[in-house]
Amino acid sequence: MPDPTSPIRIQDLRRGPGLYVRLLAVRLPLTVIAGWGLAAWFYPGLGVRLALLVGAALAPTDAALGIPVVTNPVVPARIRRLITVESGLNDGIATPVVMLAIAGAAAAAGHEGSTGAGGALLELAVGVAIGSGIGASGGALLRIARRDKWAAEDFAGITVLALAILAYAASIVAHGNGFVAAFCGGLAFGAAAGPRGPAEVQFLEQASGLMSLLVWLAFGAIAVPIMVERINPAMILYAILSLTIIRMVPVALALIGAGLDRNTVLFVGWFGPRGLASLVFALLALEELGSAADEAVAVIAVTVLLSVIAHGLSATPLASKYGRSTAPQKHRDAAPHPGIALRGLPRQRGDATAPDQLH
Repeated sequence: MPDPTSPIRIQDLRRGPGLYVRLLAVRLPLTVIAGWGLAAWFYPGLGVRLALLVGAALAPTDAALGIPVVTNPVVPARIRRLITVESGLNDGIATPVVMLAIAGAAAAAGHEGSTGAGGALLELAVGVAIGSGIGASGGALLRIARRDKWAAEDFAGITVLALAILAYAASIVAHGNGFVAAFCGGLAFGAAAGPRGPAEVQFLEQASGLMSLLVWLAFGAIAVPIMVERINPAMILYAILSLTIIRMVPVALALIGAGLDRNTVLFVGWFGPRGLASLVFALLALEELGSAADEAVAVIAVTVLLSVIAHGLSATPLASKYGRSTAPQKHRDAAPHPGIALRGLPRQRGDATAPDQLH
């Protein structure tokens, strides 16, 4: 989901930006299009807009479900960082597509108050403007307060959380998109605030973890019963294809000419778990569309649950196997462990270094 407390900053993209651009600008759109087309073929009753919702909602990844991969020191640091940065940013990029799909479906169904695609675009623009403004100004003010010793470091995390809530609320009041505002606010804040201390990072990790648990709880209470009622072999097949071909082929195409060997491309392609972002998008669809979104939500739920099982079981053994295969070149890739905290999960014990201190 668009995570306003995400520790990934614009500066993080300076490490190997070409690979990040390939996955975010090439892989992500290809995955959305492939998932959209497959959903429309499997479920013609969904219609074009709900099929797009399924494809876009299942395109973002969540590295938190593959934590044994991105915290395993035997995996080269740049590959761990690549997987983590991709998962931290692709949900925000997919959000406009999801919101347009939901708005289009609501307008087509004649839902009261629906503004259609044009209104959704305006909401997105308002969210970007408000979120970026609040994040940048808040980050600059916090940086000044730190410099002049006006702010205790232990309370900096609360400031960041307050700015995220402010960006969301202000955007909603202005009839903008609160999720996009929070996401853009987080990026702008990270660029303007400067280095963060351990106390701030720890607070944000804990707050993010709590919110993640609440989202999973809501998903289990609301969406899983819908899935149980509607699950069928076609949904399971779609989920398998979504986790494999629809993810791995676009990754392979995006990384052509990137200088990565076949094992690395396969490894990055497989470890694209579906998680928090997909859950939030499903819950948003239910809120806006009601029972009209049940089938789409069921497809998303089956895919996420299958991902939890498949990636959870394969993370440790495949990471270890891949790490051993790259052992001869590890001395050439001796970058430090990427101290980018995963959404909703703390970094490993003993790693007390703040993310900014690693740059």
